[in-house]
Amino acid sequence: MDTVNLGKKSNNAKENKIRIIHTKRRMLQLQRKEELSHNIRYISKVPVKLVMDREFLTLHPEDSLSKLIQSLRGEESSAVVVDEEGKLLGFITMKDLLRFFEPPRRYSIVGLNLLKKYSISNASRVEDIMIRKPITIHVDENLGRAIGIMLETGKHHLPVVDDENRVHGILEVKDIIRLIRIVSV
Repeated sequence: MDTVNLGKKSNNAKENKIRIIHTKRRMLQLQRKEELSHNIRYISKVPVKLVMDREFLTLHPEDSLSKLIQSLRGEESSAVVVDEEGKLLGFITMKDLLRFFEPPRRYSIVGLNLLKKYSISNASRVEDIMIRKPITIHVDENLGRAIGIMLETGKHHLPVVDDENRVHGILEVKDIIRLIRIVSV
């Protein structure tokens, strides 16, 4: 009988230890979730101008596509098209550039105009592929608003502009993720 009671006691002790471990894990998970929730609330209040990239590629509408392709290097994946005063005229991402070179559909009739589209020449200009009315964020907005716009529109890059439509920077998803990493540590 004593061995049976000892076996039950050791099983009960093991169950209690497991229950305590699970309870501690659950408390840690809740604590982490609460900290992350606090950090996310904090991030949503951060001004866009603190996170945006102030060094960005600028082009003019009459610049050639070959200049655009040569200029996109490293982490740059977008370009702002501006006039002489720095006002936003258009925006180009690598995705827009790839769309320009998208091959014709399987049963498309290939005509001369279609073939011209897929060849870069000195006549190909930035204005041919730029988004003329890009979705932007105001320089005085916060990240909560920017994240909402990005989620709503599916855009990963937002030109940051002022009241006069002058470009101050570019806000990208990677900038926000970088901030989340810093705050979450």
